[in-house]
Amino acid sequence: MKTLLIASLCSVTLVLSSFGQPPPPPPVTAPANPAAAATAPAAMTSPAAAMSPIAGVTPLTAAASPATTTTTTTTASAAPAASASPSPAIPESAIDKNFFVDNFRKGGPIMWPILVVSLTALAVVLERIFWWLGRWMRRDPKRIEKVFTAIEVGDVAEASRLSRDSRDPVLRMMWNGLNHQHASLQGALQVAAGIEIKRAGRFLVVMDTLVTLAPLLGLLGTITGLMKSFSFLGNEELAVQAVTGGIAEALIATACGLGIAIFALVPFNFFTSRVSNLEFELQTAATNLEVMLEAQAKAKDVQITSATPTSATRSSI
Repeated sequence: MKTLLIASLCSVTLVLSSFGQPPPPPPVTAPANPAAAATAPAAMTSPAAAMSPIAGVTPLTAAASPATTTTTTTTASAAPAASASPSPAIPESAIDKNFFVDNFRKGGPIMWPILVVSLTALAVVLERIFWWLGRWMRRDPKRIEKVFTAIEVGDVAEASRLSRDSRDPVLRMMWNGLNHQHASLQGALQVAAGIEIKRAGRFLVVMDTLVTLAPLLGLLGTITGLMKSFSFLGNEELAVQAVTGGIAEALIATACGLGIAIFALVPFNFFTSRVSNLEFELQTAATNLEVMLEAQAKAKDVQITSATPTSATRSSI
C-alpha cells in the first residue's frame, strides 16, 4: 500500500509538471550570408557616384573618387555585418517557465506551508481511496448470510468456522462475538465494532483540520501581500510595480488556500458518510447476532425445562 501511494504521488507530480510546461518557442531563422547582402547595395551605388559630374574637380581627383567611394562603402557595409551578428542570449530554464513554479514564487513565503498542506491532503485522500477500494473488494455478503443461517439452525461452531480468517469487518466482528459469547457477547461485539470503526475513520481528523487550515493560510497570505503592497506606497518610482506584485501575491495565496480546501472537503464528506454506513452495518449485524443467540439460548432452556419433569416422573414410577 505504501509503495502504491508513493508511486501515485510521483505520477501526479510528473503530470502537473508536464502540464505546467509552456510550448517551445519557434526557431529563429537567420540569413545565410548577411555580409554579402550588405555589400550588394554598396556595389550598386558606386557606379552612380562615378558617373555623377563633379564641378571644379580635376580628372585625377574625379578618377580617384570611385575608389574612395568604394572603400567608404566597403567600410560602411562591414559595420552592419558586424552589428548584424546577435549577442548570445542566456536561455531560460524549463523550471522558470513552469506555470506552477512561477506562481509559487509569486505567492510569497506563505506558499511553503500551503504546499505542505496540499501534499498532506493529497496523500491522505489517496490513502483513504485505496483503503475503501480494498474494503469494497473484501466485502462478502453471501458468507454473512451463511453465518446467520448456521446460527438460526443452532450450529454455532459452523458459524464460527465460516467467519474465521475473513477480511470483511462485519464477519470479523461476528467471529469475535461468537468466540466470547460465554463471557460477554455484547462487550466483545462493541470492542470489535469500535476497532473497525476506528480503522475506517483514520485520518478523518487530519482532513477536517486541513479543510479548516487551508483557507486560513490563504487569508494570511492575503494579509501579508496587502501589507507588502502598502509598504511601498511612499516611493513614487516603485509604487506601481510593488503594489501590483503584492496584490498578485495576495490573490495567489488566497486562490491556493481555497482550492486545497475545496479539494479536501468533498472526499472528507464522502469518507464520513462511508464511516456512518459501516457503523450502521456493524450495529445491525451485532443486533441480529444477539437476538439469534438469545433465541437459541431460550430454546435450549425450554427443552431442558420440558425434559426435567419427564425424567422425574419416570424416576418416581
